[in-house]
Amino acid sequence: MKKLIFHLFMSILLIVSVSACGSSSDLENKAVKENKKKEDEASNEAKPEKLIIWEEEGKAEALKPVIEAFENEYGIKVEHEELEMATGMYERLRRDGPIGNGKAPDVVTFSHEKVGQIVKEGLIQEVKVKDEVLNAFIEPSIRGEMYQDKVFGLPKSVTTSVFIYNKKLMAKAPETMNDLYKMTKELRKRNVHGYYAKWNDFHDSYGVMAGMGGYIFKDKNGKLDPSDIGLNNKGSIKGAAYIQKWYRAGLIPKGGKAGIEKLFLQGKLASIMSDGNSFTERKDTGIAPMPELPNGHPMKTFMEIKGWHVTAFTKHPYWSTKLVEYLTNDDNAMKRFDLTGEIPPNKSIKHNATIKENERAQALSIQLQYAEPVPNIPEMNKVWGPMNSAMGEMTTQKAKPKRALDKAVKKIKKER
Repeated sequence: MKKLIFHLFMSILLIVSVSACGSSSDLENKAVKENKKKEDEASNEAKPEKLIIWEEEGKAEALKPVIEAFENEYGIKVEHEELEMATGMYERLRRDGPIGNGKAPDVVTFSHEKVGQIVKEGLIQEVKVKDEVLNAFIEPSIRGEMYQDKVFGLPKSVTTSVFIYNKKLMAKAPETMNDLYKMTKELRKRNVHGYYAKWNDFHDSYGVMAGMGGYIFKDKNGKLDPSDIGLNNKGSIKGAAYIQKWYRAGLIPKGGKAGIEKLFLQGKLASIMSDGNSFTERKDTGIAPMPELPNGHPMKTFMEIKGWHVTAFTKHPYWSTKLVEYLTNDDNAMKRFDLTGEIPPNKSIKHNATIKENERAQALSIQLQYAEPVPNIPEMNKVWGPMNSAMGEMTTQKAKPKRALDKAVKKIKKER
């Protein structure tokens, strides 16, 4: 009995001691630190003195505070350089990477459309992260960073086309394309254009064709099959015919990007399909998701994704991956939005008050639910030319949709 009382007394004393030493939150923080320590120790890779990261030109303002926080937390110096992303960064990586002269970066940023190509060239490597990390992002953004069932980057920003309108000419955004068509016909009577989309270009027209049931390459269990092309199926033909209807009615104004934007800013064009960057500061401009198609389905606009990638030339893949995870976590994703206006692909933003109060961000976050990533496999390069030609022929009313699309698909298959 004495032993039992003694053990009971010691148990109570231990509980009191723990309570006196710290709160439950302190214990939780200690547990988190212990787990982090174990995780770091699980890697056999030595901690480097520094990592090199290449950022998109003009975006260092968003990068600096995050890498400073990373340096403070992990004790690793991070050097950064800004480069033109589309071609400059790609050419530099091809040149400096294999040399191994200390100039090659550990982490780079690319559009997801380049992923298939740069993987095949051996410029980036698979990013191995836990499922909980991947699950923090909207599914299409991760799909865009995948190639042959492997993840080769984490997404940092996403964008797509939305509906932008002049509130002085349209009280509110139409819910359907049929409503917009009627509005546009009425506005033409006042010598005002109602709507513009660059539908003579495949990039913009695909949203209609895909929403009607078309597709570029068949998705088979997460893999794109370049031998199965759906750009001349019934859905694509129906979508192309709908686009042609607008041109035949003379409802799409002619002109290049500068001319179209001028019409909009002068109040001679009521609405436009765009990513919204050119008009966000205007008080009389409204931004909304794209109106619903005549078949009751959303327009499946193209999604463009920018991501962070670990290069194939780094000597520190574990810590480079840590940096990529850090750059794209929920908190740092929102910091990037605050500084650049780029929409993060993190699921958590849906509930963020800042996003909800920003009309453009809210419209984009809704439209992104229906958007499809531009295929990132190399075979996509053979699609643009023939499809742009087909859309050009149809919108000038010279070709019937089926004939133009059959011709384009035949050419795509021949060039593949």
